[in-house]
Amino acid sequence: MTYVDSAPSKVNSQDYYHMDSLKENGFAILKDADFEVPEEEFINLEYMDWKSGGDTNFAPIASALGDMECAGFWEHDKPDKDGVWTQNAQHCPTIKKYVESMNTNYGRVRTIKLNPQDYEQALTQIHLDDNNRINPVGSGWVVRTWLELTNNPGAAMILRTKKDDVTSEVQLPLHRGMRYVVDSERMYHVVMNPTDKPRFSLITSIESSEQMEKWIQSNS
Repeated sequence: MTYVDSAPSKVNSQDYYHMDSLKENGFAILKDADFEVPEEEFINLEYMDWKSGGDTNFAPIASALGDMECAGFWEHDKPDKDGVWTQNAQHCPTIKKYVESMNTNYGRVRTIKLNPQDYEQALTQIHLDDNNRINPVGSGWVVRTWLELTNNPGAAMILRTKKDDVTSEVQLPLHRGMRYVVDSERMYHVVMNPTDKPRFSLITSIESSEQMEKWIQSNS
C-alpha cells in the first residue's frame, strides 16, 4: 500500500519552546559526521512504500509503538516524541548509537530512499511536515534533523519560507556525512536528486530543548 504524509496541523508555534539556533533562518547546518554509516546498515533495511517529497520509500527505525509503520504518531494518540525502536534498529547499530548520542527526545527515526528527480520535478513535491499535531502546549517544538548517507552529485535540499516564492529559496548542496536541522513545519522543503541513483538519508524527529540546543552548538 502507498501512503502520503499529511499536511501540517494548525497549531500556534508560539505556544512551544524553540531553539535559538533555528529562529533566524529556520535551519542550521552542522559539521559533517566524524563517522561513516556502513552501506549495509541502510541498504538492507526493510523499506515501506510511503510517499513524501517524490518517489520515496522509508525504512522505519523508530515508530510510535515499535511497529513497522511510517504513520504519524498521532494515529496512536502520541505526539512525535518517545519513539520506540523497530526490528530495523537491530540491523543499523551505528544509526541507533548516533540518534541516542543526541541525548534528546526523538520520535520518528527513518531512512529515506529517494529515487532520481530533477529540480522541476522536486518542486511539485515541496511541502511542510506535520510534526506537532497533539504536541502538548508549553513543550518543545518538534523539528527534524538529517544525516546524508550517500553521495549524489548535484543533490540539494531546497528550502523556502513560502511555497511559491522562489526569492525565498535556499539550496543546501548535499554530500555523504552532511548533517543539518530544519524546522520542517515552518520551512517548505524537498530534495532534488538529479542523478541516476537513489539518494539515502537518515531523518529523525527531535524535540527542541536546551539540551538539543547545546548539541547543535557543539556540532556546528
